[in-house]
Amino acid sequence: FKGGDTCEYLLSSGRFLGEKVWQPHSCMMHKYKNSEAKNCLVDKYIVFIGDSRIRQLFYSFIKLINPQVKEEGNKHGNIPFEDKSASIKVDFLWYPEVNGSMRQRIKSWTEGSVAKPHIIVVGAATWSIKIHNGSNEALTQYKINITSIAPLLEKLAKSSDVYWVLQDPVYEDMLSDSRKMITNEKIDAYNEAAVRILNSSSRNSKAKVKVFSVSKLIAQETIMKSADGLHLPESSRDTNAMILMNVYCNKIMKPIDGSCCQPEPPLTLIQKLAFCFFTLSIIGYLIINLIHRNNFRKNKSCTDLESGEEKKPAISTPNVSTLEMLLHSFCKLGLIMTYFYLCDRANLFMKENKFYTHSSFFIPIVYILVLGVFYTENTKETKVLNREQTDEWKGWMQLVILIYHISGASTFLPVYMHIRVLVAAYLFQTGYGHFSYFWIKGDFGVYRVCQVLFRLNFLVVVLCIVMDRPYQFYYFVPLVTVWFMIIYATLAIWPQIVQKKANGNCLWHFGLLLKLICLLTCVYFLSYSQGAFEKIFSFWPLSKCFELNGNVYEWWFRWKLDRYVVFHGMLFAFIYLALQKRQMISEGKGDPLFSNRVSNVLLFISIVSFLTYSIWASSCKNKTECNELHPSVSVVQILAFILIRNVPGYVRSVYSSFFAWFGKISLELFICQYHIWLAADTKGILVLIPGYPMFNVLVSTFIFVCVAHEISQITNDLAQIVVPKDNSTLLKRLLCIAGFFSGLLFFSAMQDQSRH
Repeated sequence: FKGGDTCEYLLSSGRFLGEKVWQPHSCMMHKYKNSEAKNCLVDKYIVFIGDSRIRQLFYSFIKLINPQVKEEGNKHGNIPFEDKSASIKVDFLWYPEVNGSMRQRIKSWTEGSVAKPHIIVVGAATWSIKIHNGSNEALTQYKINITSIAPLLEKLAKSSDVYWVLQDPVYEDMLSDSRKMITNEKIDAYNEAAVRILNSSSRNSKAKVKVFSVSKLIAQETIMKSADGLHLPESSRDTNAMILMNVYCNKIMKPIDGSCCQPEPPLTLIQKLAFCFFTLSIIGYLIINLIHRNNFRKNKSCTDLESGEEKKPAISTPNVSTLEMLLHSFCKLGLIMTYFYLCDRANLFMKENKFYTHSSFFIPIVYILVLGVFYTENTKETKVLNREQTDEWKGWMQLVILIYHISGASTFLPVYMHIRVLVAAYLFQTGYGHFSYFWIKGDFGVYRVCQVLFRLNFLVVVLCIVMDRPYQFYYFVPLVTVWFMIIYATLAIWPQIVQKKANGNCLWHFGLLLKLICLLTCVYFLSYSQGAFEKIFSFWPLSKCFELNGNVYEWWFRWKLDRYVVFHGMLFAFIYLALQKRQMISEGKGDPLFSNRVSNVLLFISIVSFLTYSIWASSCKNKTECNELHPSVSVVQILAFILIRNVPGYVRSVYSSFFAWFGKISLELFICQYHIWLAADTKGILVLIPGYPMFNVLVSTFIFVCVAHEISQITNDLAQIVVPKDNSTLLKRLLCIAGFFSGLLFFSAMQDQSRH
C-alpha cells in the first residue's frame, strides 16, 4: 500500500482492458454522460492552451458537454465554446510554443485583469522541435521559457486546477517529411525538462501543477492507428478527455463507479455509534472470556481427599451463556464489518472497472458445473423440490449470478436475460416454499413471521448502518421480504384456508383459488398503475425503506420486473400438493413422477420449452422490450427446469452436495458480494493483490465465501436469542426492536438535516 492520492494514479498510470477500455491503476473511472458533465461544470470557465494536440483534447472535452459539436474552427487560431443552458465557457487558445506570448497570457490571469479560469490545460513542444529542426538550442530555450512560466502556473494552481499535458510519442514511420525531426528521443527530452522544472519551487505545497502524463501511456498503445503519426486517434483522445473529466468532477459528483479522486467519505453519526457498539461488544466478550478462564483454573477438577473422586466444575448459568453467545456473535460481526468498511469505504484497497469477455464468463461457468457433478450424492428423500434439491438449485444459481456480476456480463443481452430467469427462480422458490409451509403446517404465529423476517433482514440492516446505504440499495432482500408478507397476508386473512381444513371439504380449494385470483388482480393493477404503487410506498416510514435517490421508482421497477413469478410459485405448490395428496404422482426412489408415457411426453415438452426460451432470450435485441415480456414468460423456463429435474426418478434421487453447500448460504453470498468481492457497491472489482488478476480473484473469493458462511452462522445464532419461542419474551424483544428502529429513524433524520 503506497497511500497517496488516487488522482496521481489516474493522471499517471493505467492499462488497456481490451482495445478501448482504459483502466487506471488502483481506482475506477466513471463514464460521464452529457447531463452529468453539465451539472459538474455549471458556471465554470475552462481554458485549453497549446498546439494542435491540445486542440484535439479540447474538442473531445467539449463533446462530453455537447456531442453535436463539429471540429470546424480555425486550426491555427483561438476557438471559443459556450453552453448557455449551464453557463459553461470553454476556450481553446492557440499558443503552439512555450514562449513570451504564452507567458503574457498566463500572467494576465494571475494579475486579475481578465477572468481567471477554473481549469487550465496547457501543453506544447512539437512546434518548437519542428520550427528549430530539433536543435539543442531550442531545447535550452524551452527550458528557460518553461522556467519563467512555472511560477505563474503554480500561483494559479492555488485557486484553479492547472494541468500540464506531457507530449505524446509519435509514430516516426508515418510522419511527413516536414515532421521527420520530431522524434521520440526529442519528445522525451522535452517532457523530462517540463517534469523537472514544474513545481520545483512548491514541492511541499498542496497547490501544484498536475502533470498529465497518462496520455503518453495511452499513445504508446494507440499511436500506430494515427492518421499522420503525430495526432492521436479519436478513441484515445476521448479517453484523455474522460480522464480529465474524472479528475475534476469525481470529487464534486461523487459517482459510485468513479473511485478515482474521491475522498474517503466522513463517518456518519450512526456509523460512529455502530463502531462504539461493536468495540464495546469486543471488550465485553474479552472480559467475560477472561473471567471464565480464571474461574475454570480455580475450579479445575481436584481430587476429593475423602472419597478420591473428581469434583466437576460448576456449570455456568444459562443467562451467562446466552450473554456470552450474544457478545461472541457481535464480536465476530464487528471484526467482519470492519473488513467490509475497509474494503469498500476506506481508500485502503484498490478497485478496478469490470471488463466483459465471453471467456471470462463462460469458462468459469463450465468449470463450476463440472466441479458440481463430481460431488453427486443420493438424496435423503425423493420428493419433488426436496430440501437438498432446492439448496442445490439455489447454490448453482448463486454461483452463476456471482460470475455474471464479476465478469460484467450484464452488457451481453442474452446472458442478462438468462440471469433474469435465475433471479425469478429465487422468487419462485419464495412463493413455493412459504405457501407450502403455511398450507401444510397452518402456522400463522408471530414467532414464524419474526424468524423469517430476522433471517432475511439482519445482515442488510447491519450493512445499511455500517456502510451508510439505504435499505432499497440491497434490492433483493426488500423484494423477498415484501413478497413473504404478501404471501402471509393472503393466506392468514379470513378465512384461513389450510390443507387440513380443505381435506374435509373440497369447496375450500375453490376458496383458496379465489384468494390467489384476488392476489393476481392486485398485482396486475399495481404493475400498470405506477402512481398508486408509489403512493403506497411513499408514506413515512415506508419511504425510508424503499426510496433510492429520493424516489421509489427503482423499487417499482424491481418489483414489476418479476411481478407474477411468486404467484406462479404459489400456484405450482398448490397443484403439486393437491396431486401428492391424491397420490396421482409417484415419488419413490428411482420411479418416474408419472407413468412412463406421460413422463416421456412431459420431459420432451420441457426440453423443447427450455430451449425455445433460450433461443428467444438469445435473439433479444432491445433490453426494454425483453424486460416487458420477461414477467410473463420467465415461468416457462423455470417450470421446464423443474420437470426436467424431477420427472425422471434417477435424476430426482441425486443431488450435488457442492452446490447445496453454497445454496445454504446463498442469501449471504448475494449480499456480501456488494462490498467484499466486488467493489464500489458492485460497480467494480475489489483488488487485494494488484498485478495478478487470477490470484487476486482466488484470494478475495476465498475470504468472501468464508465471511458469508460465518455471517450465516452468526445470523442463526442470534435468531435463537433475538426471536425466542416464548410469546411473552418475544413481545419484549419486539418492543426493544421497535425502540431500536425508532432510534435509527431519529438519528437518520438528524443526519439528513445536517447534510442539507
